[in-house]
Amino acid sequence: MGRKLSLVGLVVAACALAFGLGTASATSGISGPVSITVIEHATTDKVIDVGKKGDSTGDILTFHNHVYDETDTARVGTDQGQCVRESPKAGTWECWWTTSLADGQVTIEGPFLDATNSVLAAVTGGTGLYENARGSMAATCKGSECTLTFSLIP
Repeated sequence: MGRKLSLVGLVVAACALAFGLGTASATSGISGPVSITVIEHATTDKVIDVGKKGDSTGDILTFHNHVYDETDTARVGTDQGQCVRESPKAGTWECWWTTSLADGQVTIEGPFLDATNSVLAAVTGGTGLYENARGSMAATCKGSECTLTFSLIP
């Protein structure tokens, strides 16, 4: 009986240690809320016509662009991703992409609305300093330039 209790105790201790390590490693590299603003120069956007000719559900927009600092003077990274046309009539796309910066990458997913030229999307993860970050990203576009503001929390 003593041996069984020791074995159960060992298993419980191992599980507690594993849970503790898992919890500790799930923290972000950022220690508090962080706001990052970059300017995307959308020069590579390409729509791939899928299915019905012209603007139709299922069309794919791909991109791989440079991003610049908040003053739009220094290149600080890149972004790449895609959007799928959900409804031409409603003017909606569903998008997901990765923005790569010097300290790591931030991944995004959310809708783009033609009428407002805007995105409010979820931060779905990251790497490096942004590992396990969460939050949102708001974008507004004028012509081929989009201002992307990441509001991250650990």
